[in-house]
Amino acid sequence: MELGVSGLNAKATLGPVDTVRLARLAEELGYMSWWAGEHVVLPSPRVPESPMAPTDPVLDPLVHLAYVAAVTQRLELGTGIVILPQRNPVVLAKQAASLDVLSGGRLLLGVGVGYLEPEMRAVGVPMADRGRRTDEYIDAMTSLWTDPAPAFKGRYAEFRDVDAHPRPTNPRIVVGGHSPAAFRRAVTRGHAWFGNGGLDDLPRHLAGLRRAAEEVERPDRLGRLEIIYMPLNPVVVDRQSAQRYAELGVDRLVVYPLPLEDPDDVARFMEQHATLLD
Repeated sequence: MELGVSGLNAKATLGPVDTVRLARLAEELGYMSWWAGEHVVLPSPRVPESPMAPTDPVLDPLVHLAYVAAVTQRLELGTGIVILPQRNPVVLAKQAASLDVLSGGRLLLGVGVGYLEPEMRAVGVPMADRGRRTDEYIDAMTSLWTDPAPAFKGRYAEFRDVDAHPRPTNPRIVVGGHSPAAFRRAVTRGHAWFGNGGLDDLPRHLAGLRRAAEEVERPDRLGRLEIIYMPLNPVVVDRQSAQRYAELGVDRLVVYPLPLEDPDDVARFMEQHATLLD
């Protein structure tokens, strides 16, 4: 099981000095991946389901990861997650390919459907069709990255007689979410699944993935579905819990230092958790 860290493109850890310091520390400590989340806007006033206050700063994940890529050598760079239906898939495919090329093939493009209606409304995306839109956008981007003659025709995206280079060296889609639709999306379109919650939640999520695998076919090109999990309840992970995550089949355990906001506290959190896999 590998170790990753998430959430440091937000709040007090997002400045250039702290980003360089913490990203290089993660690499020195043996973390294998660095994950950045996304909210284009946040509901104001705050709604119960919002993870952040409207005035909490959060950087665009792709811009943030490009900065991290420039100051690290080995860390894989994950979006955890990009809210895909809010993005133009042709533009995002170009942005993702550019980041992948510049980082030497280190990008893991994590995607999800989103859940904050005010955010969706602000970018003009109906909540009701965000799942179908997400599926189409994944397929459209995959065509641009892998087809000799990219072409796509769907309800929400359409193109032909175009091409886009450079292409990512190893395009990998990570699907986030805990609904039956998200599990099916991970099986049919994802190289990996990204989940979060407590240790007691994981067996239920894995059962959902198994049911999805019985309902839909997984393309051979995707290989085995990788399991990525971010503990949230509690955030602090002890060695016994880490061992249990590994036994359940987690390939990447992603720790989440927030709500810590002092960069020194975040550094100590990272140092503490780096010993989990010793």
